[in-house]
Amino acid sequence: MAEIDYQAQHKRRLSWMPWLYFSLKPKHLAWAKPWQDEIQQQLSQLETIHIGEHSFIAPQAQLFAEPGRDISIGNQCMIAAEVFLHGPITLGNEVAINHGCSLDGGRHGITIGNQTRIANNVTIYAFNHGMSPTTPIYKQPATSKGIVIGQDVWIGAQAGIVDGVTIGDYAVIGMGCIVTKDVADYAIVAGNPARVIGDRRDK
Repeated sequence: MAEIDYQAQHKRRLSWMPWLYFSLKPKHLAWAKPWQDEIQQQLSQLETIHIGEHSFIAPQAQLFAEPGRDISIGNQCMIAAEVFLHGPITLGNEVAINHGCSLDGGRHGITIGNQTRIANNVTIYAFNHGMSPTTPIYKQPATSKGIVIGQDVWIGAQAGIVDGVTIGDYAVIGMGCIVTKDVADYAIVAGNPARVIGDRRDK
């Protein structure tokens, strides 16, 4: 019983801190890998999802991918507890999405490059509603341009990224900021709306 309780707690720990999965000792991988294999196989059977090798998906994550709104997850990615993903979404290799994030690809999708790290409670929505004052918002037609996020980008906790934005490689998005315009390679942005406050190459 003690071993079963330990494993249950360890699974919760991994779900909320999934980077720990990649440093598990062989004795822990002996139960953790079959657990992950089962979760990922079930997702692949139920949704239009491709999952790369040695990735981690918390059982509390919610992934939805209808045909034509596929989700593609690269190798060594991690998706933590209470993440919501709705395709189309494409993740490169070694992408981390921490707990509580919400990503919806709209019609034109979200693409995230290799080794990008997304902190907790980030929202990324690749769609928008019309705002005509003569029609209720919920009846307005939705538009979608898509969002592209480069490689080795760091997106801070509780940031928001709106439809149509491209974030360049190696950029840093500050905690709590709202990104409404394109961000250049290496730029450091903060604030609401986000503005450039530095360049990674100067650090």
